[in-house]
Amino acid sequence: MNIVAAVLPEQITDVINIIKTISFVDVIDIACVSVLLYYLYKFIRDKRAGKLAVGVLLLFVIQIISKLLDMYLMQYIMQNIFQIGFITLVILFQPEIRSVLEKVGTTPIKGLRSISETKDQSYREKVIDEIVSAVGDMGDSKTGALIVFERDIKLGDMILTGTVIDAYPASFLIKNIFFNKAPMHDGALIVRDFRLLAAGCLLPLSNNPDIIKDLGTRHRAGIGMSENSDAVVIIVSEETGVISTAVEGKLVRNYTRESLTKFLRAELLGDREDEKKNSLMDKVRRLQQKNK
Repeated sequence: MNIVAAVLPEQITDVINIIKTISFVDVIDIACVSVLLYYLYKFIRDKRAGKLAVGVLLLFVIQIISKLLDMYLMQYIMQNIFQIGFITLVILFQPEIRSVLEKVGTTPIKGLRSISETKDQSYREKVIDEIVSAVGDMGDSKTGALIVFERDIKLGDMILTGTVIDAYPASFLIKNIFFNKAPMHDGALIVRDFRLLAAGCLLPLSNNPDIIKDLGTRHRAGIGMSENSDAVVIIVSEETGVISTAVEGKLVRNYTRESLTKFLRAELLGDREDEKKNSLMDKVRRLQQKNK
């Protein structure tokens, strides 16, 4: 007990001395590394890189074991693997790395969005109502549609694949664009600054193997667009008329006109507090109905 009591104060003193030597720059350094590790973890968790990370970790374990046991042949093989491994990873995961860098680069811009807004709030709400009206009608008539709302990440590459129209988002115009005999109905309609910018645009398809097999090319294109940008995508199924949305690679289906309006206002206008209140009220109503 006396030995333990003598050792503990020395350890505490060492810890205090280490804390005293930490400077402001060290704190910033630790914070930056923490943020970097967080984004790395998020990238591995949300992308197909999760299984790859396990494989890389296993290779590191093999490398350590080969050094401890003086396995010279294994060490030689592992060293060559690690030399070309980094370049190989960059090539294999170029789309995912580009997507992460674009989203990180646009984070500061989101804070300035309220300063740089030029559109009137009532105008934006009216545009959303027009688009929801068109989407609802197309869902009822089982008319396939793919609408992309550009946000911070610009979609210039996609716009070049279509036809620029730069028009007010009137409901009848949107329905005419996606009429099944119209020349641009198979492509995507891109909305920028609450105006219809381009139609008939080609989008990248998602390579996610976990997507439901029943979903067609239109849904895969919508999910792929949301994976490669911060865009909000609306998809209307041509077979079932089901309305879906895709954000950050996540597909949500079976929207009604009311729920789609709430969703778009939350994502495009920042009305998340209203969405939370409405969601809470919906839960209260469900509980009241169960109790009855």
